[in-house]
Amino acid sequence: MKKLVAISFILLLSIGCKARKSGPAIVMIDMPEVNATAKNRAYELGKRVLNSCNTSRFTPFTNEEATAQLIKNITPEKITKTCQKFRIKYGKFKDIELSQVLKNKADNSLIFRYKAQYQWKHTLKELRVVVNEEGKVSAIKSTNWVDLYQP
Repeated sequence: MKKLVAISFILLLSIGCKARKSGPAIVMIDMPEVNATAKNRAYELGKRVLNSCNTSRFTPFTNEEATAQLIKNITPEKITKTCQKFRIKYGKFKDIELSQVLKNKADNSLIFRYKAQYQWKHTLKELRVVVNEEGKVSAIKSTNWVDLYQP
């Protein structure tokens, strides 16, 4: 009977250990390890979106640059609406500076975190650009900057 209880306990313990995740789903990676094509694409498309606030002209993404879902979601109307808010709050867009690159192990996408620089410096903004496994931008998000990544 004792052997049966001991075997059951060991079996339950081993099942419980296997159910745990082996590590974090999102990890920081070193800049030199980042694919140069993905890095350039994230920078160019992210800057194109924010720079359209200065020029009032947005060049739509192509199927080679971005996913169909992103192309569908980023419309000139949405860009104009967002730009109006940003110009009032932050002034003219200047540039973006890459601060951190993360890898999402679940889908092998790369998350590029940029500090967005604006005319008025009272708030530091983040531009987050996600590049999928195919090298296409799949998401672009703007938020207030925080030092630690928050999904």
